[in-house]
Amino acid sequence: MYQYDQYDQTLVNERVAQFRDQTRRFLAGELSEDQFRPLRLMNGLYIQTHAPMLRVAIPYGLLSSQQLRMLAHIARHYDKGYGHFTTRQNIQYNWPKLEEVPDILADLATVEMHAIQTSGNCIRNTTSDHLAGVCVDELEDPRPWCEIIRQWSTLHPEFAFLPRKFKIAVSGAAKDRAATQVHDIGLYLVNNAEGEIGFEVLVGGGLGRTPIIGQTIRPFLEKKHLLSYLEAILRVYNLYGRRDNKYKARIKILLKETGIEQFTRMVEEEWLHIRDSLEMDQEEIDRVKTFFTAPAYDPNAAHDTSFELHQANEKAFADWVRVNTVEHRVAGYRAAFVSLKAPGIPPGDMTDAQMEIVADLADRYSFGELRVTHTQNLLLADIKQGELYELWQKLSEANLATANIGKATDIICCPGLDFCSLANSSSIPVALEIAQHLDDVDYLYDLGDIRINISGCMNGCGHHTVGHIGILGVDKKGEEWFQLTLGGSSSNDASLGERLGPSVPKADVASTVDTILKTYLELREGEESFLDTVKRIGMAPFQEKVYANH
Repeated sequence: MYQYDQYDQTLVNERVAQFRDQTRRFLAGELSEDQFRPLRLMNGLYIQTHAPMLRVAIPYGLLSSQQLRMLAHIARHYDKGYGHFTTRQNIQYNWPKLEEVPDILADLATVEMHAIQTSGNCIRNTTSDHLAGVCVDELEDPRPWCEIIRQWSTLHPEFAFLPRKFKIAVSGAAKDRAATQVHDIGLYLVNNAEGEIGFEVLVGGGLGRTPIIGQTIRPFLEKKHLLSYLEAILRVYNLYGRRDNKYKARIKILLKETGIEQFTRMVEEEWLHIRDSLEMDQEEIDRVKTFFTAPAYDPNAAHDTSFELHQANEKAFADWVRVNTVEHRVAGYRAAFVSLKAPGIPPGDMTDAQMEIVADLADRYSFGELRVTHTQNLLLADIKQGELYELWQKLSEANLATANIGKATDIICCPGLDFCSLANSSSIPVALEIAQHLDDVDYLYDLGDIRINISGCMNGCGHHTVGHIGILGVDKKGEEWFQLTLGGSSSNDASLGERLGPSVPKADVASTVDTILKTYLELREGEESFLDTVKRIGMAPFQEKVYANH
């Protein structure tokens, strides 16, 4: 993984010192709330319902064991003993004291971490495929390009005050596991007709109040022009994006109002002015790539036979291997998910003790590294198949081996009304009740892969609009109600879910989801997936069952 040089470390250290003084001045009454607000947002600090919330950046989801131990330390000493992993592959702390935030940032800086640009109207953390570098369907590892984008975008003086927040995702595999089509800019590594690898550039995706699927504005971009083309897009957005209405300020609205052809022309014209001066040096590209070379894999790993024996002798382990591990590009290895969706646990939450356990497991089994997924789980990417059984036992002891990755209880969920001051409804209790309804393992596996996403408001932090089953909390005269959508997807077949019908009260959400899933089992053909069934039969059969008694 990337290691800071003296410039990175100096920048982060000086930002800590700067914010420490800004916080001191605010607490002393020398800065007003209006003056302090943009300063704290630049450092990832929100004011939520009960306390400040600090969002820490995890660039493209990659963590070292040392960094995870620091996150555990922060949870234990500055929070209430846990952290919450988000859909942007970051971590949030919900209970820090404002006066202690500079100390947290100073601790983070000792392990090459920070909270810069995790909030505010700037370029946010670039996200990517959690299986980058190890998946079998990969054209090229996207992580070096994510790092190049990170270095270019961090404290970029021209883009510090954009019309609204700005999100970029990069995917290098045949299967899109980074929700690339619902980002402000999505980048796919692709081959052109000559066999050269470059980028397909998508613009204008996004969720929230106006969910839109991104559109391709350049089918193939040479790698050396990546930064200049990104800069051209950002310049057009910065100049023409709405600033009078925050709900119409995202680039997706600009593209919709301008039209794809005119928007593309504007970008291409701007690009011509800056292209030659921002061409990337191949030596620098190669330097960054050296941080993402393969570890020293054991050439004898594939010879182990205990892996198959343990599966044959223990069903629970076999279920975990089938559901929570995936094929690795190196024979004898698998990538193993650490589920943060155990029964009774808020999705994405992890205790300080669990963090330290996983850090130890990463050192023991996965070359000291781990990843955060945008579905709010963790991943140990490089596990010998002969060590999977031992790893499973240790994860089970820590309540981190629930075999539900990609299943109906692997729910994406925002913090909702329990923490967020913007929320209309709670999300966590709804997620927990749905999971409780689906606690039968065999039934869960019969359902196949199903993505349930829950958001507590229209901002859509839980990605409800692209859930196979999307759930959105709404306020009705002080009462919590929930709208449901079916048929959404954030993968290659990206689509927005269609509204099922009238909203249902909070008490009926879990039973409504149960009805939807039972209807699917009744009407699917063979091993047909939930998404394919919805596309084939439409909404009517689900509406008939759900609203039969209403």
